Amino acid sequence: MTAEYWDGRYADIGEANVSWFQATPENSLLLITRVAEPTAAVVDVGGGASRLVDQLLARGFHDVTVVDLSQQALGEARARVGDAPVHWVVTDIRDWQPDRTFDVWHDRAAFHFLVDQADQQRYWALVREAVPVGGHVIVATFAEDGPDMCSGLPVHRYSAEGLAASMGEGFTVLETLREDHVTPSGGTQSFIWVLARRSI
Repeated sequence: MTAEYWDGRYADIGEANVSWFQATPENSLLLITRVAEPTAAVVDVGGGASRLVDQLLARGFHDVTVVDLSQQALGEARARVGDAPVHWVVTDIRDWQPDRTFDVWHDRAAFHFLVDQADQQRYWALVREAVPVGGHVIVATFAEDGPDMCSGLPVHRYSAEGLAASMGEGFTVLETLREDHVTPSGGTQSFIWVLARRSI
């Protein structure tokens, strides 16, 4: 899982043809706006060229950070929103050291690429650094009956209980959702969503 790999993926097939593309990221918006006002600081982890940033800006959010290891993907999103006040961070999430905290941590389909247990633990340690007590975490992964590969890479599939358990102590689950996502090619992928509050 390298920047070069994902840059090539986006360049080859385009952001509207990747399997996870959504013209309107409904569950993301539903859960974010359930727990956050437009004044909240939101980070979209693995956001790439997702349309979520466009939708948040349209709803008045003005402290949005998008993190991805693909410069190509972030460039496509940046071209769409122009000079909007968005913080663009090009980095591998496993290496990121944010210099601030966020009210909402959102991740749709990035965490499940971390198949190594040490990387998974490092991810949740980063969440604890970046989200203070009272903040919220929204994570979506492939469900147990979802694909075991994505874009040629292996993924870790989760049940709602398994995803919540991966967070470790200090998170209170507020809601779980199941999504049957229809891909641009017409296939269906099963996702699990967990919304949690950082409690300790």
